[in-house]
Formats: sequence, structure tokens, C-alpha cells
Amino acid sequence: MLTAEIEKLALSLPGTQENAHFGARDFRVGNRIFMTLPEAGRAVFKFTPDQQRMLLETEPGVCAAVPGGWGARGWTSLYFVGADNELVRQSMETAWRNVAPRRLAIKSGDH
Repeated sequence: MLTAEIEKLALSLPGTQENAHFGARDFRVGNRIFMTLPEAGRAVFKFTPDQQRMLLETEPGVCAAVPGGWGARGWTSLYFVGADNELVRQSMETAWRNVAPRRLAIKSGDH
């Protein structure tokens, strides 16, 4: 998946806005970040630690915990090379649901 496709997919999720955080582009819902694009070929998603553990076990070649405290809280890098589009889409939707206001997440059952 190309960066432009990832941006388009992120902005299609209800309530999503693009912004910047520590010099990297980010995508937020309800002013909470669910994904950043720190560099070409990589996205960083907001997962729970349990979601992160599961993903690292099933997709070790394309995912890695962010170093330090952020990674301990579930922030996970996903490298586009080797990742299929469905994995990227599911990761983005999971991260979005993790931070979206409950009423918005329930309302968007089709995402």
C-alpha cells in the first residue's frame, strides 16, 4: 500500500483529521492520535499492549514495538514492504477504534 492510499484510508474513517506531532504527520479522532507517518514506508499505530503482542507474534517481519515507553504502551511500527493491504487496513481500523469516542466507534459499525 502506498502512503497516499494510507492517507486516504485514514481520512475516510469518521471524525479523522490530519495534523502533526513531533515533526511527523499524524491522524487523529477526537484529538487523540491513532496513527503517525514518521517516514516513508512506515506507519505507527496505537494498539493496546495485548493487541501489540498478538501482532508481533503473527507478523514479526513487518511489525515492531516502538522503542522505549511508547512501545511499552502499545505503539507499534508497521513497515509497508511485506505487509499486505488487509493487514494495514485492519491495523488502522483497530487503532482508530482504540481512541475514537465510544459513540463514534459504535456508529461506524461498517468500518
